Amino acid sequence: MLSSKLILVVLLVISCFSIYISCTPVNVEKKAELIKIDLAQIPKNKFGDEVRYGRELMLRTAYYIGPQGIKGKYLGNKMNCTNCHQDAGTKAFSFNLLRSHEQYPQYRPREGRVLTLTERINNCIERPHNGKALPVDSREMVAMLSYLKWINGFAPKNESFLGAKNLEISFPERAANPKKGEELFGLHCQRCHGANGEGILHASDSNYIYPPLWGEKAYQPGSSMHRVIKQAQWLKANMPFDKAIWNKPFLSDEEALDIAAFVNDDLIHPRPKVANFDYPHPEEKSIDYDIGPFIDTFPIMQHKFGPYLPIIVYLKSKGITPVY
Repeated sequence: MLSSKLILVVLLVISCFSIYISCTPVNVEKKAELIKIDLAQIPKNKFGDEVRYGRELMLRTAYYIGPQGIKGKYLGNKMNCTNCHQDAGTKAFSFNLLRSHEQYPQYRPREGRVLTLTERINNCIERPHNGKALPVDSREMVAMLSYLKWINGFAPKNESFLGAKNLEISFPERAANPKKGEELFGLHCQRCHGANGEGILHASDSNYIYPPLWGEKAYQPGSSMHRVIKQAQWLKANMPFDKAIWNKPFLSDEEALDIAAFVNDDLIHPRPKVANFDYPHPEEKSIDYDIGPFIDTFPIMQHKFGPYLPIIVYLKSKGITPVY
């Protein structure tokens, strides 16, 4: 028979242990969720007016500032920002822009210098849109900056989040194959983008419902979409638009690479030419950028279409982090 004093000690120990357990934080893995933008939270004031206009510019860029723009003629084609930055830059894994306002100014290897957010916006207008820079004090530039500042408020501060970057893909041992990509394009892409990559114009003729993928009305070389790896990452999460979900892709990694190779094959698909070349520091060049000089021994066509694994292995052996 236990003494009453011993029983008291045992009960005290149990009580203290229970308190310790209840006060000790439990490491429960937080389920990653996509960030949702609540448009109802746009302020009902003058700043909110600019936010709303900035979103409109993202969705119908060419209508406002395209070749037939009602607010100015700055774009060289009729594509909209949302053609690449889907849902006005808020869609996960689709060149997401939620963090852009806090990330700039930032160093850009392609230009080899630090860019402001204003410069980066004009970079897109001049490249994919084949246009001329917006005046930095124009209402359109201020509206875009206001919109990007507002959506930035939904992103966790100084933290990555689900869908902040495009989906990663694995690299096959073979090169991306434009011929296989052509077959896949006919099966999955042609219905929206046309047999000749011409896209589908809106009834107003002012902007595209589905953008052109090559030709003089498409994006320039040097644009992110002109890089095979970069486009394949985007395709994996987003295309075909009515079949792909970020966590349930429709295309395999190899299929996405093959389609991107076909679309970006400059030998069969001409596109607007640029006078300037990028990456003044070759060691910072993306491995799928196909204009030399290179710091490795691989030919232009391998940088364009792969296989990419040998390039990655080589650069790592030299202590250089591969960029793609």
